[in-house]
Amino acid sequence: MVKGLQPHRIELDDAVLRPFVASDEEAVAEALQDPAVLRWTAGTAVIRTPASQRAWRWLEPRLDSWSRGNAVFAVADRSSDRVLGSVTLRDVHRVPDQAVAAYWISPAARGRGLAARALDAAVSWAFAPAGLGLHRISLDHALVNEGSCRVAVRAGFQLEGIMRDYYVEVSGERHNSHLHARLATDQPAGS
Repeated sequence: MVKGLQPHRIELDDAVLRPFVASDEEAVAEALQDPAVLRWTAGTAVIRTPASQRAWRWLEPRLDSWSRGNAVFAVADRSSDRVLGSVTLRDVHRVPDQAVAAYWISPAARGRGLAARALDAAVSWAFAPAGLGLHRISLDHALVNEGSCRVAVRAGFQLEGIMRDYYVEVSGERHNSHLHARLATDQPAGS
């Protein structure tokens, strides 16, 4: 895994991908009230944290994530800079030229394709030689999380298979997961 990535900013028409900052805590707290964000993306440590402290528990390790080798983008509204979601590229170069993607979008920002557009923008940057120079980015989601599957496909990630009992909820319930990947040599999303 590479250490010390340079934080980056990516402009979209209506949003910007940028590093998280401490003042994003209120928007993260609001997003973590959504059962889907909490269930699929918060992580066990966050879920087991008292609700009043969850946002900071989720946000704090992401504030210096770039220096630790993870490209963690806040997806923010272009005009207000309020956080609407997150796109993460973690484990960068843990396996040569590869990373793992994760994402979430707050309920208020859903339904306009923002998650797929933000994921596509982050991945396109990561494939570029001036970005991270990656060749393969994978992601997985529980099969029952159909919205995440739609985001992956719209962002150009091909389904590679099913990982049996891969996702484990805090309750201990296991779910089969889809494994998706996108290669630098694949057609760009929307082509």
